[in-house]
Amino acid sequence: MIKPRLDGLAMKFLHNDPALKDYRRALRRNQTDAEKALWSHLRNRQFYGMRFFRQYSLGPYILDFYCPEIKIAIELDGGQHNEPEGKIYDTARSEYLQVQKIEVLRFWDNDVFQNIEGVLARMEQKCNPSRPPFMIRGGERKILSEGKKDHEV
Repeated sequence: MIKPRLDGLAMKFLHNDPALKDYRRALRRNQTDAEKALWSHLRNRQFYGMRFFRQYSLGPYILDFYCPEIKIAIELDGGQHNEPEGKIYDTARSEYLQVQKIEVLRFWDNDVFQNIEGVLARMEQKCNPSRPPFMIRGGERKILSEGKKDHEV
């Protein structure tokens, strides 16, 4: 689990703190399979022309994916996020990001593997709310439900 720098010192850099650069780089080089799968849909402005960054640091936290133009963070969660310590950490990070006016979308790794179209459709609703959910060959996408947290599907 990534631990934030909460040593009582004032943070000099809100975005991409140089002190975390090597760690961010290592995370990008050792990304999870779920991160690779989602990144293949986000990289090079493939998702509605929006630029997403991988392993982007904001304050003391490192985000899996971040789009600064719409202030959306995408977090992919494995099983460790179901543990009590993981839940506490995720809640603190989400509260910190909320203060920064950044919305966090969370998805389970399994959703990325089993329903990437639904993950992308849910992201589309948040990133481009003026457009209705789009169709794919063979029918409509299964969108992750609005009423639940993204990863409670």
